[in-house]
Amino acid sequence: MKPGPTLAALVAGLAIASSPLAAADDTPAYAGQNTDLMHLDNGVVVDGRDIETPDGYTSGFRLIAGFNPLRLPRLDLGAEFSYRESDEVPTRLGDQQMLLNTVSLGGSLVAGVRLGHLGLYAKSGLVGWEGDPVMPGQDVARSGTTRVQGLGARLQFDRLVSRLEFEEFDAPDMAHLNLVTASLHFPF
Repeated sequence: MKPGPTLAALVAGLAIASSPLAAADDTPAYAGQNTDLMHLDNGVVVDGRDIETPDGYTSGFRLIAGFNPLRLPRLDLGAEFSYRESDEVPTRLGDQQMLLNTVSLGGSLVAGVRLGHLGLYAKSGLVGWEGDPVMPGQDVARSGTTRVQGLGARLQFDRLVSRLEFEEFDAPDMAHLNLVTASLHFPF
């Protein structure tokens, strides 16, 4: 008769299962930090974060809800909703330069794959935007819908999490929203 697991072995197994390294194994490839995630009872993982560009023109937020298919545990699928508001963005309309205040709402599908400590993801979707001139007397409201696409990578070793993401809007008037972001997180 083979002896059953001891209490020490069970406690050690629980400690390994709750370590940051094990937790990183099920963190979606597109996620920021594991501590920022909300895990729902139905298996959906929700991640939200603020958006702020270094030039100070744009702020907003993005919300991603995703899940892992049961038979493909390393694949992450999700949907992203984003809201961005830009103040006094310089742009051109023909020969005339102007400043626009823009608001954009977008939605994208996100797919990622986790390969050990490395997670790679891509997203593609649509963004609707509307811009109003800042200067009085310029009655040229601009609006439209454009495609958004992006690529990203997430690398995690123990508690150190690094991310790199590129996001591009396929409209010249929305070029101020094209972003390359990099981050390094080490909670202590």
